[in-house]
Amino acid sequence: MLSGIPARGAWSRRAPLGAGPGARARNDHGAFQRRRLQSREDRRAPHFGERCGVRTKLDAVTLEVIRNALPAIANEMAADLQRTSYNMMIYEVRDFCTALVSVDGELISQNVGGVSHFVADLGVIITDAVKRYGRKGFKPGDVLITNHQAVAGQHLNNVVIYVPYFFKGELLAFSMVRAHWIDVGGTSTGFGAGPEVPDPWQEGLQLDQLKIYDGGRLDETLCRVIRDNIRFPESSLGDMNSQIASCKLGIRRLDELVRKYGRETLLRAIARIFDETETKCRNFVARLADGVYEAESFFDDDGVTPDERVRIHARVTVKSGNMTIDLSGCSRERKAAVNSRTLAGARVAYKAITAPLDPVNEGSFRALDVIIPEGNIMMARYPAPMAGWSIFVPTVVETIISSLASAMPDKIPAAHHGLLGGSVVFFGVHPKSKRRFVVQSIEGGGWGGRPFEDGESATVSVCQGDVRNGSIEGIEMKCPVLVKARALRRDSAGAGKFRGGLGIDMQVRNFVDGKWNFERANRRGCPAWGLWGGGPGESGGYYLRAPGESEYRMMHGSHKPVSADSEVIVRTGGGGGWGEPLERDPERVRWDVLEEFISKEAARDLYGVALNEDLSVDQAATRELRRKLGRAA
Repeated sequence: MLSGIPARGAWSRRAPLGAGPGARARNDHGAFQRRRLQSREDRRAPHFGERCGVRTKLDAVTLEVIRNALPAIANEMAADLQRTSYNMMIYEVRDFCTALVSVDGELISQNVGGVSHFVADLGVIITDAVKRYGRKGFKPGDVLITNHQAVAGQHLNNVVIYVPYFFKGELLAFSMVRAHWIDVGGTSTGFGAGPEVPDPWQEGLQLDQLKIYDGGRLDETLCRVIRDNIRFPESSLGDMNSQIASCKLGIRRLDELVRKYGRETLLRAIARIFDETETKCRNFVARLADGVYEAESFFDDDGVTPDERVRIHARVTVKSGNMTIDLSGCSRERKAAVNSRTLAGARVAYKAITAPLDPVNEGSFRALDVIIPEGNIMMARYPAPMAGWSIFVPTVVETIISSLASAMPDKIPAAHHGLLGGSVVFFGVHPKSKRRFVVQSIEGGGWGGRPFEDGESATVSVCQGDVRNGSIEGIEMKCPVLVKARALRRDSAGAGKFRGGLGIDMQVRNFVDGKWNFERANRRGCPAWGLWGGGPGESGGYYLRAPGESEYRMMHGSHKPVSADSEVIVRTGGGGGWGEPLERDPERVRWDVLEEFISKEAARDLYGVALNEDLSVDQAATRELRRKLGRAA
């Protein structure tokens, strides 16, 4: 919220840098402490207006106008960013977020859409900046940039630009944009580096809370440093300017709101919005049965150490309207660049459970405690490498949500593909133009069957929100490739009363020599699991057929060389099924065969549905087949 709004979240301000709200704090002896959960009445701090002597009344109409105006500002910032950016990952895929954040690091509003795992995690950047510069260290005309992993906890491509907002000389808030730059240097084009890099210095250029503009004056030296250390300076510096323009638009719109309603009214409205959001989320959690819920999943490996599984374990405690998500059981930080330092997994899961359709603000997480000890793969210590920071986050979210299946049996779906889809990353130097090229896109997979309907197909992961896959036209325009097919993958969905969604097969022909990244398909041994008798979805992967070869071979790893005329298949996983497959309506099974979602063999072997030559259901044979399959089970 704006400066001065009381902080009432259940976390200690002594939490490790970058840990953010909800993380456990260390005491002076290095032992972890948990802040004691208190009742709302015990915790109540004076209202910001009370502390400042403000007695402004707030009517219901004004409150609702402000409640909708704040997210509208962030959404307009997002639209402006998309219109002006250079990079397809921003203007088409939507790998970004825009937000207004208080001087205390509390989220006022954030854009709808974009990347879910950016939700409410910009505050740690502001608290670090204020600690570093002091409130008096900012002035009108300042523009700051950072991507440093010790604070941001993500890969270096996610660059944050932010601008302070002043009203009558008082620092009130910051307008912020985080966006994925197409390149930040490092050993690999695109995502900066593969999992094998040992530290952030090989991942790319690190920018640690620097002022691009100091009081309105551009730092030309800093711009030259950035330009000379990245492969696509026109694109990345163009995106930087787009981010700056978006931030300044947010400042103008916030200033209009403050001048229209007054500083005191706006502050009181934001405090009320936070309180009401907290109440709604807390009331939802209070309806769940108190108890401890657990779930576990794993990854095949970390991309560097073969056959050494990475454990994801979630322990969720529900008690009197409070929820504690404990990720202490996850694997320790890795030497591979798959670590992160963020609460994104826990916050995305909590938001999806409590109020998925409501705008997000700091009040959304006041009833949430998150326990992630230092050195955990989700709370890695700098300089642990983080180039692939987001690989595990969707599975963390999935595991947290699945742990509550017994508490919410009518709400929780089966697991989805759990990866960042099939990330398309192909780069190289064009032999004719001698210009570097890179293309990045995200391909969706199948979501899990739900208690009331089948899972969605070809949809990006739970952590990607409204991120879109790159259009075929855009991919072919940016890169010397031909996309021969992008189609739903038959029989990839987990069987169930409500089956999972389907993954996709995307077939790409390369016209020139180059390199592909294949490192985002390492959950083949733990495919999307089913619930209540549902079957698992098929896992995904990458497959390469070299020129002159007839067979595809599975690929794994980063910046692998591929030759001209080779073909790559990007295959994404299907979602798990919900409920017993033998309880699925035979007519729905028949329809799935007609639509080529499943084969006739799958209809017979998994669902016990016998089809005639004209694909009509043989009712008598189906009853007998289901009786036999049920008895065998």
